[in-house]
Amino acid sequence: MKYELVELKEMMVAGLLARTNNFAPDMGNVISGLWDQFMGIYPSVMYKVNEKTLGIYTEYEGRETEDYSLLAACEVEKKEGQPNGITIKIIPAGTYAKFIAEGEGKDAVAKVWQQLWNMSLPRSFICDFEEYETLKEGHVRVHVYIGLKK
Repeated sequence: MKYELVELKEMMVAGLLARTNNFAPDMGNVISGLWDQFMGIYPSVMYKVNEKTLGIYTEYEGRETEDYSLLAACEVEKKEGQPNGITIKIIPAGTYAKFIAEGEGKDAVAKVWQQLWNMSLPRSFICDFEEYETLKEGHVRVHVYIGLKK
């Protein structure tokens, strides 16, 4: 699978946080429930940089087979004035492998992750994230950024 190496600057994000594991029986419900909640409060998030939403994976206990935190979020300029319950996190600056998926929502992203797990990237397991862009109803372009070791 093709990817591009990119250097990203630090980004501040605001969103809702959950903890899960790729092998947890309720993982799908945790993630979809988190997104449903976030989209409900999305209009009230202040100081958005753009209209893109982000799925951020961080606080890994180890590798992709262990627990991690997931933040459904958007990039913001300021942390002040955000709605109650919002978590502010920083996506660290660094080198990321950038993959592009395009297709029907969840299916497009799932295919990328399935392939990623079989690649031997020098992953940092500090922060990975997805950046969603809606092309038309139900059809998305997703940029998947995988944090790499220095």
